[in-house]
Amino acid sequence: MDPQDIRSLQILEEIENDYASSQRDLARNLNISLGLVNSFMKRLATKGYVKITTIPRNRVKYFLTPQGFAEKTRLTYEFIHYSFRFYKKALKSIEELLGNFNERGITKVAFYGATDLAEIAFISLRATGMNLVCIVDEEKKGKKFLGRTIKSIKELLELDFDKIIVTALDSKEMIYDTLQENKIPTEKIVMLD
Repeated sequence: MDPQDIRSLQILEEIENDYASSQRDLARNLNISLGLVNSFMKRLATKGYVKITTIPRNRVKYFLTPQGFAEKTRLTYEFIHYSFRFYKKALKSIEELLGNFNERGITKVAFYGATDLAEIAFISLRATGMNLVCIVDEEKKGKKFLGRTIKSIKELLELDFDKIIVTALDSKEMIYDTLQENKIPTEKIVMLD
């Protein structure tokens, strides 16, 4: 699914649920720049999905038009379809990987990235005899995820693990470089396709 479609869906949902009374609120709620929100709002209004009205002089109110509701429904369907395909593909890939690990006697794995992909990997891992040593995520360290406290790379270095599976959705090259800089042996790093 196109990232712009995902962002449009998020904005349409925010407007429908009346979570945003201004573009600044939208930007804050969606954790994106004000300029990006402005660009999307203009595009959505031009397409006839959003109506913008001025309440008192300097206040605006956003409403979904009937076309906006239809577009939100279409995008929601597309997103569900996309998510289901992503889940099935990720599950198959991870199950194959873990099956290969089992055959090779690998028993201790770590995940890099507290993401939806890590949740899928965790579900698959539970069906094996392998242990999840830890979940590493520099941005979320100290928080809870899958019933565990997320660790930093430095903490990972103190643990015994056979492989670290990159479950982050960020740039794979950047993550690989970060792991290399922190002296994680190349043979222990596993990048998912």
